[in-house]
Amino acid sequence: MPHTIPYRPSAAARKLLTAALAAGLCFNAVATTSHKVHPPPQAASKSKKKTSAPAAPLARYAEREDAMRFAEEMAARNGLQADWARHAVGQAGFLTYVPRLVLPPPAGTPKNWKAYRSRFVEPIRIRAGVRFWDRHRTALARAEAEYGVPAEIIVGIIGVETIYGQQIGNVRILDALATLSFDFPQEHPRARERQAFFRGELEQFLLLVQRGVLDADTARGSYAGAMGLPQFMPTSWSRWAVDFDGDGRIDLFNSPEDAIGSVANYFKAFGWKTGMPATYPVTFDTARLDLPGLLAPDILPTFTVADLATRGALLGGAAQQHAGPLALVELQNGEDGPTFVAGTQNFYVITRYNWSSYYAMAVLDLGAAVAAAREGVVRP
Repeated sequence: MPHTIPYRPSAAARKLLTAALAAGLCFNAVATTSHKVHPPPQAASKSKKKTSAPAAPLARYAEREDAMRFAEEMAARNGLQADWARHAVGQAGFLTYVPRLVLPPPAGTPKNWKAYRSRFVEPIRIRAGVRFWDRHRTALARAEAEYGVPAEIIVGIIGVETIYGQQIGNVRILDALATLSFDFPQEHPRARERQAFFRGELEQFLLLVQRGVLDADTARGSYAGAMGLPQFMPTSWSRWAVDFDGDGRIDLFNSPEDAIGSVANYFKAFGWKTGMPATYPVTFDTARLDLPGLLAPDILPTFTVADLATRGALLGGAAQQHAGPLALVELQNGEDGPTFVAGTQNFYVITRYNWSSYYAMAVLDLGAAVAAAREGVVRP
């Protein structure tokens, strides 16, 4: 799910999130959009992880006029039978806890990069990352060779998203997407835009079901509709998921190889530049520092090295030769002073997976930590 800042739930939402964790839900970041699919398999919709089921939906959408109208319009757009679409949407149920989970934190809620980072760059995740990389080193090396995306970045993404498949979520995708399509909280400041996004994802999910790629009843994932080891949204699955293990089908639930290739393909599609660092260290010349001007474009790469220097942000060493645009990235640390880095096009590409600079830095730092920890266990 696109975010411009990392999600920090309100106190009420934190209680819901705690209950969701106990129920096996995943609420890591969500791919922004989404994907190319081969025919398949019923196993693709079944997680190998056993988790307790979340509460069943209280009401189904079969009696909702807006849901049935959506089904009919979707059927017309895609050349499907209207009866099939109405039946499929009508099987979805309203999940009472989900709308509250997508609400932003109250205005003024402080952000803290150090606390956020500690959730992801920690011993359990690092050890799991070493095992994942060692077990799938051939697939990771092949993905790096074919797509130009470093193994370290792919490992960072899958680790942040699901701890390498340990937390893929246990919410029925059909219910989650229907709830956010037809009952998105209208008090959200971007309610219309977000509701339209989830309706598009529900449509893509149902198209995957209609083609036999996924099973509507058994497909499970996050409360926002993300699926599998890489937590792809349905559109991302349709556009960028690949059959990387060569078995004739795409399975992001049970095939780490497919997940590895799909993440790499996603990054390539969004413009990953092979060999380009994602960030550079930055220092400030306080006498001429124009911090508001540097931060105005947010994380969109906008400035040349010379532009940054003119505004008081200085790069050194190899960064002086960087040819592409750069962004000044600010990471707040609660009551402490913020952390700053210069972000390249590749940093921006990571934020296309989740629209958060905090998320992108967590991916980079986890990948680097796993690579460092793995140095002593690499096999020839």
